[in-house]
Amino acid sequence: MRIRSGPDALPLDDAPSVVTVGFFDGVHLGHRAVLRRVVEEAARRGIRSVAVTFDRHPREVLAPGTEPRLLTTVERRAELIEACGIDELVVLPFDRDFSLISAESFVGEILIGAIHAQHAAMGANFTFGYKALGTMETLPALTAPFGVTAEAVPLVVHGGRTVSSTSIRDALASGDLRWPEVALGRRFVLDGEVVTGHGRGKGLGYPTANLRTWPRLLLPGQGIYVGIAELDGRRHRTALDVGTNPTFGVEPLHVEAFLLDFGGEDLPGRPLAIEFWVRLRDEVRYDSIDALVAAIEDDVAMARTLVPDDALG
Repeated sequence: MRIRSGPDALPLDDAPSVVTVGFFDGVHLGHRAVLRRVVEEAARRGIRSVAVTFDRHPREVLAPGTEPRLLTTVERRAELIEACGIDELVVLPFDRDFSLISAESFVGEILIGAIHAQHAAMGANFTFGYKALGTMETLPALTAPFGVTAEAVPLVVHGGRTVSSTSIRDALASGDLRWPEVALGRRFVLDGEVVTGHGRGKGLGYPTANLRTWPRLLLPGQGIYVGIAELDGRRHRTALDVGTNPTFGVEPLHVEAFLLDFGGEDLPGRPLAIEFWVRLRDEVRYDSIDALVAAIEDDVAMARTLVPDDALG
């Protein structure tokens, strides 16, 4: 997949396209249905498939302070979109100027003029243009004068519940991993970089990797979890804490991961991705270090039990 990003990402070359546009946070089952439809229609027409996304959530510009924490970095979003078979991904800066583009200009200048769309397939709830005046009810009428067709891809519903980024965020924030796994079609993964911590874990016999994440990312609800940490393509069972270390006094919310059967290499500065499997319990304050260590031992044992060998690759 070719990726074009930044203010100079458009226009594309003159080749015709089937296009979709969206923020695609998490690239959940609903997003994947749209992306698959674009790929299928592009293959049927013998032309390229193009997805357009943005470098930040639109609400960061339209209503600062109300924007949600995000499920994925731009980089992981791109990887997940590529896995759907898209030929070209365009990452546009969503800024004040972009937010003022009318629905008519969005269609004529961007979809038609810059992307050379022959067909557009969007999620049924897609809106576009200044004040979101463009909808999937108006899009076909706006594209028709250019000889371009448009379709709305239905929202995905699972077990009576509509799949959406918002519902996934709400579930994760409460510590629920079940709905995100269903709605994403995969386990939730948190990306970050290992930073130097206080070194308490090493003193307890369980040295942890402290994860610094992109500030815009959502952290799952506080608690003790087990999962898999991926480092340089290797996967390790992990017991992790999303919390504030109450036993040692309240600290800012952060993520610490103990990688089981890890060789002990120097980690600070290296990227680490954590795949969340099971939430074990709440984070609690212990009256003694011995009680804390015993709880960690139990968490590590649960990680060995709940994460099978074949999940490590």
